[in-house]
Amino acid sequence: MSKKVFIKGAITPEFIADSIAKHQGKHTIGAHNIFLGQVRADVHEENVVKAIEYTAYEEMANEALAVIRERAFAQFDLVCMHIYHSLGVVKAGEICLFVFVSAGHRPQVYEATEAIVNWIKTEVPIFGKEIFENEDFVWKQNK
Repeated sequence: MSKKVFIKGAITPEFIADSIAKHQGKHTIGAHNIFLGQVRADVHEENVVKAIEYTAYEEMANEALAVIRERAFAQFDLVCMHIYHSLGVVKAGEICLFVFVSAGHRPQVYEATEAIVNWIKTEVPIFGKEIFENEDFVWKQNK
């Protein structure tokens, strides 16, 4: 069974808070770590980014994310792992990526979060089109 990863538009603070609250009853968890990716108002040749429009090859992306999920559970001693990524337009200052990992102890969550974010950036076919205030755009390079 694959987990729902893609969310239309920005990931809201309420969604993040609700996700955290759902883990209070899991008493084998001793540590959580969260990565939040936020759209920056970068400046390119005097043009300011006002938003990023995210698209993905969803079937391929879901397959790649399932592999990442399996790898994370095999490599780190995790209790839970959740990945959410925006599709569509996300404005500067809004959240577009939410990675939430839980484990019995803290070292695993730090290592796992960094690895998972790096795997997402390098292995998942998600694309961002930076939209400037003047309505021009450029395809974003993952870093």
